[in-house]
Amino acid sequence: MPVNKVISVVPLLLLAAVVGAAVPKPLDPLKVAPHIYSLDFENDKVRVLRQTVRNGETLPVHAHPDRVMVYLQSCAWLEDDGNGGEKMQLFKIGEAVWAPAETHGGTTTDVVQECKILEIELL
Repeated sequence: MPVNKVISVVPLLLLAAVVGAAVPKPLDPLKVAPHIYSLDFENDKVRVLRQTVRNGETLPVHAHPDRVMVYLQSCAWLEDDGNGGEKMQLFKIGEAVWAPAETHGGTTTDVVQECKILEIELL
């Protein structure tokens, strides 16, 4: 690649990096649901969120990248099955579950008990 083309591309890449870093993440769970999520750890590879879900709470719409969820206690809740019914979700203390990237929330949670989860987001 000729040097003059490289020189003309570099400012555009720098501008894109600055603009990308400055754009807020409107669906970040820490911003939209601070009553449910807290930050335990973060670096350039992972972010660890602590989630505490209580019966009857409505989770605002929020987004996650791919992540691993580790249940800090046994948890159970009813989940809409997408066909007009419900199914029970059960997780044991210490259980680790893969969760692909998703945007979700906006419904009332029918948690059997308070549920605490560590969410390890892959950045």
